[in-house]
Amino acid sequence: WKRADGTRRYREALLYVPRKNGKTPLSAGILLSVMLQDHEPGAQIYSAGADQKQAKLIYKHVKGMVKAEPEFSARLRCYPSNSSVVYDEEDTVYQAISADAHTKHGYSTHLGIVDELHTQPNGDLVEVLETSTGARTQPLMVFITTADFDRESVCNERHDYAEKVREGVINDLSYLPAIYQIDREDDWTDERTWAKANPNLGVSLEMEYLRKACKKAQEIPRLEAAFRRLHLNQKTQSDVVWINLTRWDACAGDPIDEGDLKGMECFAGLDLANTMDINAFLMVFPREDGLVVFLPRFWIPEDRGREREKRDRVPYLQWAREGWINLTPGETSDYDQIKADILEDYERFNIRDIGVDRWNSLQIANQLQGEGLTLTDFGQGYKSMNAPSKHLEVMVVSRKVWHGGNPVLRWMISNARIQSDPAGNIKPTKQKSTEKIDGVVAAVMGLGRWMASEEEERSVYETRGVIEL
Repeated sequence: WKRADGTRRYREALLYVPRKNGKTPLSAGILLSVMLQDHEPGAQIYSAGADQKQAKLIYKHVKGMVKAEPEFSARLRCYPSNSSVVYDEEDTVYQAISADAHTKHGYSTHLGIVDELHTQPNGDLVEVLETSTGARTQPLMVFITTADFDRESVCNERHDYAEKVREGVINDLSYLPAIYQIDREDDWTDERTWAKANPNLGVSLEMEYLRKACKKAQEIPRLEAAFRRLHLNQKTQSDVVWINLTRWDACAGDPIDEGDLKGMECFAGLDLANTMDINAFLMVFPREDGLVVFLPRFWIPEDRGREREKRDRVPYLQWAREGWINLTPGETSDYDQIKADILEDYERFNIRDIGVDRWNSLQIANQLQGEGLTLTDFGQGYKSMNAPSKHLEVMVVSRKVWHGGNPVLRWMISNARIQSDPAGNIKPTKQKSTEKIDGVVAAVMGLGRWMASEEEERSVYETRGVIEL
């Protein structure tokens, strides 16, 4: 497609396509075509990602294509040390760059490719690259991405614009919208709709893979949102309902006899709220038969419990009468009582380790350590929370949890929402949950300490194997 003067028609394109459809190698092909066929003197070409690792993905494909094709390798030189390719004959340079926009001023971009636009932290890099194309005769900006969450972002801005161009609302003959997604009214579980969103279905993406992913997504609410966004290009909420209550209730089992747990090895999570809210301590007892017992403790200031019961119709006082929650006198949390109750549990059970976020529990953590308990810092970010969070949902689906039907914990499970990052890591989020989830956070931390213990105790020969000398 050319203009009357022989230059390219399209100056900007959005390739909006789900994962596994080959958009990165396609981008590498576009890059080499522009590099070798535009004959733009001193062209500067960039591929960008949210970080250097992602930015290098296109470079790796470019390098592989150059090595595989003698016509390319005779003209181009690849430099892995800084992820660049040089075309000496026309003084053209390609380089993979990260999203640090403040370091990119002074560019004179001929071609800019932004990979996975939905991972860009803001629109700064896009703006810098676009404004650097002004001196070029036929510049090109290509944005390739899967769907973003339903939020304000540079990705959603570009997607909305591309849809308006496609539908003729905006007349922009220089813009190419290549949008692959299922329609809003489509049944996301219907295989017949999947080809709408996946142009490479059956080539780089196997139908059997999608079938398995769809089956899992129907069992786990969190995976439904990920499947629809990453494989069908539907915008979803960044926070989603996490654990299905029907599946949670199926894990209730008989009431838990705490006497049967005496002396059993366990791990715990301690989630302390501010001085006027719920505090949670949850013990995780792994059994030899593969079942894991959850035994939670909850504390709340009595006056706050009365207030919230009237305002929010949450039956704190009823739960207190039934022994599911501990009311402490006054309007603020009684940390001395919380410490005393934890020490009592320490005497009854074999508590190996307690995961704790020291940001709001430094004093009580130090006091408990002074009494001989082992406490381990447990961050609240994706790095720490992802693995145990995913393990919890798998355990619930496979009915490997026994929680005895604790109504306070059930209420918190119903409140729990999760956040995901672009890499698919998850964590329960207090900011997105409309009600309290302290017991859920404590459960994740307890599971995390148990999983860490399992890793530490596993022999190196089980994971690495025997090296023959």
